[in-house]
Amino acid sequence: MGEIRSVGVVGGGQMGSGIAQLAAVNGLQVWLHDSDSASLSKAMNNISSRIQTLITKGHLTKEKGSEALRNLRCTSSLEDFCCVDIVIEAIVESEEVKKKLFVQLDKIVKPSAIFASNTSSISITRLASATSRPSQVIGMHFMNPPPVMKLVEIIRGANTSEDTFNATKFLAERLGKKIICSKDFAGFIVNRILMPMINEAFHALYSGVATKEDIDDGMKLGTNHPMGPLELADHIGLDVCLSIIKVLHAGLGDTKYAPCPLLVHYVDAGRLGRKNGIGVYEYGGDKFKEIKPSPRL
Repeated sequence: MGEIRSVGVVGGGQMGSGIAQLAAVNGLQVWLHDSDSASLSKAMNNISSRIQTLITKGHLTKEKGSEALRNLRCTSSLEDFCCVDIVIEAIVESEEVKKKLFVQLDKIVKPSAIFASNTSSISITRLASATSRPSQVIGMHFMNPPPVMKLVEIIRGANTSEDTFNATKFLAERLGKKIICSKDFAGFIVNRILMPMINEAFHALYSGVATKEDIDDGMKLGTNHPMGPLELADHIGLDVCLSIIKVLHAGLGDTKYAPCPLLVHYVDAGRLGRKNGIGVYEYGGDKFKEIKPSPRL
């Protein structure tokens, strides 16, 4: 398996656009795909704006910034991925949707290409089973936002080859990331530890232990976390947190991973966090009526 020179990224959201930016800035040829043209346009504008900010702050030269934008092409057709060396999917956290995408890609990309999933919780072995190349499927879990956070979690499926692992590790290091490796268990390392903490913070709010502000301040000032767990949940997306917690609950079979009813209630009410302006906290406007926790002491 040769050196990775070209990357296809599926998903024009915050994660996908961040991964595409990171790859383009580091000299790789990048195709960014989203089926929605408006999402693609927004992603390109966001990437351009972030690169300009890097130039303004002196973190990137004007020449390197221009080169990065030349390296990046947007497409609404997966057919443009036919010659990429690796595809990194950063779409919705759904096993069914990811498998369907891999089935499509399997018929398009060259036989030597690697499929990497940015999943934060779903089994790589099961995703790989949807393809004719399970030895070339791997987990490559970037943290949010990808251009800033230093960590990439690499997860090998049951059939992931040594060549696939080495090529993916080399790519992550080229992108300036620190690598940690997890076995293919639900939630891997980071979310197996993080999501129960977030879920417990919701339980503390739900049962009336403290206000959301005091819960977050307790963890920030008492344990030196840069962000409180409820604030972090809003940053990640409450729907994403709920999806990951459900995967942990199903995959590990322990009731301690059962999602807090208040988290479920917020997601059902459309309170998803920063991305739509309201979650545990409000980020502008009062589009939704306040949901009060129901103490169950």
